[in-house]
Amino acid sequence: MYFRGIGTATPPARYTKAECLDAFQHSDWFARLDARSHFIASTVLQRDNGMEARQLAVDTLGDVFTIDPNTLAQRFLDNAPVLAAQAAQRALAKAALEPGDIGAVIVSTCTGYLCPGLSGYVVERLGLRADVQAFDLVGQGCAAALPNMQLGRALLASGAAEHVLSVCVEICSAAMFLDNDPGVLISACLFGDGAGAVVLSNAPNAAGPRIAWKDSMSLIDPTERKALMFESSDGMLRNILTRAVPSLAAEHARRVLGTVLARAGLGMGDIGTWIMHAGGRDVLLALERQFGLPAENLRYSSTMLRQYGNLSSAFVYFVLEAALADEAPPGWWWLSSFGAGFSCHGALLEVTA
Repeated sequence: MYFRGIGTATPPARYTKAECLDAFQHSDWFARLDARSHFIASTVLQRDNGMEARQLAVDTLGDVFTIDPNTLAQRFLDNAPVLAAQAAQRALAKAALEPGDIGAVIVSTCTGYLCPGLSGYVVERLGLRADVQAFDLVGQGCAAALPNMQLGRALLASGAAEHVLSVCVEICSAAMFLDNDPGVLISACLFGDGAGAVVLSNAPNAAGPRIAWKDSMSLIDPTERKALMFESSDGMLRNILTRAVPSLAAEHARRVLGTVLARAGLGMGDIGTWIMHAGGRDVLLALERQFGLPAENLRYSSTMLRQYGNLSSAFVYFVLEAALADEAPPGWWWLSSFGAGFSCHGALLEVTA
């Protein structure tokens, strides 16, 4: 399987940490939360937490603090199809393909629910064929990109499609929830909105580097489900984020990497470019320690985190796009995502000029 073209999209409105803190302090929610919550929000948004700004699907930051089921559901419906289609259109253009060339489309999200699903909106906006195979994957959180691509690989291998469109879109501002729980508050300070897409094909693009998917592995530990998850509260999604997440992410990521490298007869030193999900600064630090890597090796992940915040499942598309834009050297690349479940996925990519 080859990555033939990649695209990303974000809402136009960009908000800095300072702007977010000011909006929170002037919102009705500030008085509803206790002094400890004020301290947590101020600490996260004033100190170096690995991010500087986010792009959110709201006209003003004041809109973020209108938190009720109908408002959040409408925000998802208004923005998820738009961003998903924008990212997909950009991926198609880079792949030098037409909408009619796509035989299957897979759309992942965890920040909203639609029935019929998002895939139908993508089909409509892109003008895909009426007989395109359409799949909606939900509930996989930040880890969803690689399971999405793994399904794409299976469709290609079976001959069911020649080109598969893989899309992840998250409107995290449509999953906003506030209370005095530290994990809830930290989540509210970290996540941004965005979409990523890649065209997966049996043959590479004629122009540019060839990105071949060589092997992959998934690891799921349901006993750690409660470390990172969404729960339903008052008809809305409430994010559960615990202190165990950085160490869990690093441990699972190391196990997946080690298994795939062993199968390929490779070592850590053979990986030249790292395309890693970044749950936050502490997750990146845990990955550096667990892998024994200098911070420079995770520079694409840290740069995307600083620019966009945590984009959940869409994040790794942005990291991959950044590495390609920087003309990272050919060779062995490692792509990995992790999140709710607790789950971790990794793929070995071979990139040639």
